[in-house]
Amino acid sequence: MEASGGGNSDPYRGSAVTGSSGSSSSSNSRRYSLLSASNLIQAPISTLLEYSGLLRTRPNHLETEPLFNGGVSGGLHGRAEDSTVTSNDGEVSIRIIGAGEQEHHRERAGLVVGQQVREAGGTNEASTRSPAAIAAADGQGDARSGAGEGASQPGNGGSDSEGGETNGRESSYQRYDIQQAARWIEQILPFSLLLLVVFIRQHLQGFFVTIWIAAFLFKSNDILRKQTALKGERKISYLIGISLLFTLHIVGVYWWYRKDDLLYPLIMFPPKGIPPFWHAMFVIVVNDTLVRQAAMVIKCLLLIYFKNSRGRNYRKQGQLLTLVEYLLLLYRALLPTPVWYRFFLNKEYGSLFSSLMTGLYLTFKLTSVVEKVQSFFTALKALSRKDIHYGAYATAEQVNAAGDLCAICQEKMHAPILLRCKHIFCEDCVSEWFERERTCPLCRALVKSADLRSFGDGSTSLFFQIF
Repeated sequence: MEASGGGNSDPYRGSAVTGSSGSSSSSNSRRYSLLSASNLIQAPISTLLEYSGLLRTRPNHLETEPLFNGGVSGGLHGRAEDSTVTSNDGEVSIRIIGAGEQEHHRERAGLVVGQQVREAGGTNEASTRSPAAIAAADGQGDARSGAGEGASQPGNGGSDSEGGETNGRESSYQRYDIQQAARWIEQILPFSLLLLVVFIRQHLQGFFVTIWIAAFLFKSNDILRKQTALKGERKISYLIGISLLFTLHIVGVYWWYRKDDLLYPLIMFPPKGIPPFWHAMFVIVVNDTLVRQAAMVIKCLLLIYFKNSRGRNYRKQGQLLTLVEYLLLLYRALLPTPVWYRFFLNKEYGSLFSSLMTGLYLTFKLTSVVEKVQSFFTALKALSRKDIHYGAYATAEQVNAAGDLCAICQEKMHAPILLRCKHIFCEDCVSEWFERERTCPLCRALVKSADLRSFGDGSTSLFFQIF
């Protein structure tokens, strides 16, 4: 039978779109409902894994029910199925099939729907076939497709199905392993947090002091860099004030822990007794932080001395700050050695074992110390060098030819420097530029060789030297 009218095809298309949009909205709501407070509290790791898509969520009956009520699968519950072919003039042909073809049309449902969409959007030919012709053509197509499937099934169907089953089985095993690992971590997580709280309570004073001195060091480094950048605008009273504050902070911490053998490693003497691991870590961190604080006091004194430095004096200020920092790095590399020497040289583990561990530690330490020594001597040679390794002082003729105006500060040149690329800048400006860069400010040509890192901006290395 035939049913005419262009409005009949739109409801079916609208229902399909509505079903797809409803399924997508339900999946989105199900995805975001995973991040509820109860799920995060009960199983935080499993919830996050399911939200990220690593684990498949477990469906319930209410979520899977719409899959059988809408779309093409809704017409497969009975003994008949409506197969529609829509033409551009609004005619719809309906064919009644038997129960024997039900399974075959269930497999071809997606193909039929896709073919209808392509015919509706891309073709402009009118369909004038009768229902009988359509039924005959469909019957022949079903017979040919059934024969083709029957012929190809013995050759490729077995291998494809076995490969799909193997991949599905492996993926399910992987999901199961991930889920079991997540559940195991969730089980031990509360006990681990309890142990961490007890550990912090046992070493509460050490944690508080470590956080305090580290925060004080970071803030002091920021203040010192700002004072270095001020150049001639620095206030000597402010520099003296922060130097006294740094000194009082160092003296106060060492006075508070005067009975904990903090001073022995400063003069390369091992502690009196064998320290426990966490006590050894505390001694090393405190000494490493306070030594850097003492170096900041020395840098403040250098900034006071070079307050109105220009030209060669400004360049020497940066070289001295760099030399102090590399001397500090060398001393900090040696500072943990007495503590770990006493820690590894524990006779309770046996003389052979303790001697072997101590020898290996000293061997590893020797390589890092040699590197720090080489860096220190390189910085010392740079300080003693009279010439400028990235250029030379420009003559009056060269300055007049280039124009007596610095491209960096836009002022009259003071102690002009002629770079290797033939550009001229103030010595103060170009020295500060080469604190961070290696190329010419104008042409970007490589001028300065890759030598040591400069600490002429007054900065201090913030990494802890633990071993």
